[in-house]
Amino acid sequence: MKQILQNARTGALELVEVPAPAVGPGLVLVRNAFSVLSPGTEKMAMDFARKSLLGKARSRPDLVQQVVRKLRQEGPLPTYRTVMDRLDVPQPLGYASAGIVEAVGEGVHSLAPGDRVACAGAGYANHAELIVVPENLTAHVPESLALEKAAFATLGAIAMQGLRVGAPSLGEVVAVIGLGLIGQLTVQLLLANGCRVYGIDLDSKRIEQARALGMEFGAAPGDDHDPVLARATGGHGVDLAIVTAASDSSAPIQLAAELCRHKGRVVAVGATAMDLDRRSFYEKELELRMSMSYGPGRYDRRYEELGLDYPIAYVRWTEQRNLQAFLDLAARGSLDPMKLDVETVEFESATGTYEALAKGERRALAAVFRYAEDVDRSRSLLLGGAGTAGITSKATSAATGAATSAAASAAKAGTPPNRAAGAARNGDLGVAFLGAGNYAKGVLLPILEKTKGISRRTIVTATGPSAFRTAQRFGFAACGTDPTEVFSDPSVDLVFIATRHDSHAALAEAALRAGKAVWLEKPVGLTMEEVDAVARAARETNGFLMVGYNRRFSSHARAIREAFAKRSGPMAIQYVVAAGPTPGGTWLTDPKIGGGRIVGEACHFVDLCTYLVGQIPNGVQARALGRDPERDDSTMMLISYPDGSTASISYLANASTELPKARFEVHAGGKSASCDNYRVTVLPGGKKVRGVNQDKGQGEAVAEVFRLVAANGKSPMNMDEIISASMVVLEATQGEPAARVGDPSAKRSIGPRGNDL
Repeated sequence: MKQILQNARTGALELVEVPAPAVGPGLVLVRNAFSVLSPGTEKMAMDFARKSLLGKARSRPDLVQQVVRKLRQEGPLPTYRTVMDRLDVPQPLGYASAGIVEAVGEGVHSLAPGDRVACAGAGYANHAELIVVPENLTAHVPESLALEKAAFATLGAIAMQGLRVGAPSLGEVVAVIGLGLIGQLTVQLLLANGCRVYGIDLDSKRIEQARALGMEFGAAPGDDHDPVLARATGGHGVDLAIVTAASDSSAPIQLAAELCRHKGRVVAVGATAMDLDRRSFYEKELELRMSMSYGPGRYDRRYEELGLDYPIAYVRWTEQRNLQAFLDLAARGSLDPMKLDVETVEFESATGTYEALAKGERRALAAVFRYAEDVDRSRSLLLGGAGTAGITSKATSAATGAATSAAASAAKAGTPPNRAAGAARNGDLGVAFLGAGNYAKGVLLPILEKTKGISRRTIVTATGPSAFRTAQRFGFAACGTDPTEVFSDPSVDLVFIATRHDSHAALAEAALRAGKAVWLEKPVGLTMEEVDAVARAARETNGFLMVGYNRRFSSHARAIREAFAKRSGPMAIQYVVAAGPTPGGTWLTDPKIGGGRIVGEACHFVDLCTYLVGQIPNGVQARALGRDPERDDSTMMLISYPDGSTASISYLANASTELPKARFEVHAGGKSASCDNYRVTVLPGGKKVRGVNQDKGQGEAVAEVFRLVAANGKSPMNMDEIISASMVVLEATQGEPAARVGDPSAKRSIGPRGNDL
């Protein structure tokens, strides 16, 4: 499929062929018929992307502070890589479209293939032939409404939410400052609401356009407004002023305050500076209200991604209900976005349209991209043919089925599955990669790029643009969004899995049963049932399983272990992690998707302690310091080992960011060692291991795995070590009963918040 993408580093645009997006749970696959280019918002994004690095830094000082902090903690090379990786991510453009549903994911009940829908959301309702959108960011298009008009629903919802916040009533006089696309739609909605409108814009053409649609008064910002206010309001001033202008100046907000009557309201919709003159608001006792994009639910991951709706009795107008309300008004003819200054162009000409916008050559309020596909014919085929039930299962379920088939075929041939795949290698090790987040692109993929003796076969991500750009950048032969293609590919020997945490176990099990060697990023699973399933698959297939516990491969960790190799007594480890504030609104802290940072990250530190002690843990006690782990996941863990050794891990969200992110001390037999952030380690006797950059062992770990897989060797980690790290963190966070390591028949006897493993 074709999609328009922007390079975040240079701002360059290109219309490229990318894989179709994957349809996951809660998502809807839509074939776009039309999408709307909103000049204001999208030109801002283009202008930012085309700034120099210095220009970007000046406009985002908050990001500069993050870079400085990372530089201090991790060193120049990891910081540089992270910054460049973020700038290398292809930026999908667009956030408003309409089309036909082609398939629905598991859990979607309000839509079916063939439905006509309007779609919203940056990163979802993109300028692309095919898109996937969460269910709550779609709305049904009435049969009487053309899809070309329905594509404006997102812009209409933004304008409508501004009205909801301002609460205009019948007969009120309302000033609309800024008569761009959102401003014009705001005028139409106000007129439909029975209000009298005073529109203000620098462009006289925009004023005349709004007048032609029924606006009563109009002026430029610098005009004398008193005569108009005298005629319209008896000299009192407007009841409400809605600022839809985008400006680096506070002038639009200041003008709104000047136009308002005493106890009037000012609503900020556009992105404008807000260095306010207190007297203007104080002397009139004005209310300043902020409108948040499409409405309640915006920026709430639970609403937008997980599909959790707000009860209508308490939240009458969510962003989805605003979308639907706009579509219903348009269907009844109460407003018509196509009566505005709108240009319809073919999607094939999208890049030229954007370039004209960037150069200031396009003056139309909006451009509507029309897609070449005959959507009406597509819809009739969907309604009349097979597939109307949609997609109702996860891709990983299909992957498991394909993997089981491959495993059965290999077994029938009398060859262990993990050897069957290796037979097709022809010298180089065939490598595939699932997932391409920040860690994968910043650490693992650059290692693969520099490694000789491997063949980078396929990279799979959830979205086509990410798969396309990552494959292009790191030299993969193919890209896609379906993991089953990797599992059925005989040229793939080793699969890296670096997807979201909730998919780890299913994908790892599928890969193992397909006969692939597996590098699985942590965590192994979010429950012990998932962990057990992965372990069972590895044992039953005699498969190669490595989990990304790379810290045990660090030169610092290996030097400390060697220094204490001949210890005669128990070891005491104190590990302090200044993790920083718990991130909000992210899948990482969602218990069902990311599992939280203790499960997803602290398992690293558990594994390192196990590596240093040289034994499997036999007990853990834990205490959470915060009441809500999604807001404060600070946790203390005390891990015990059979020889009397202990490891204390303090994972702190409330520690100072000035501290090293990770510091640990090791004591045994009258000797001590310490490691600061994997950059400086002091060994017994004062000997030091020091580096300019952090050495967390990733490079050595990957190299070791490549060597062993190529030689048909065993994983550098045994299964008890892999399972034990998961057991400890799951017990620490969930109090989940877990069997004793190495004894599958043992009674699950752990009590809440700690006991013997």
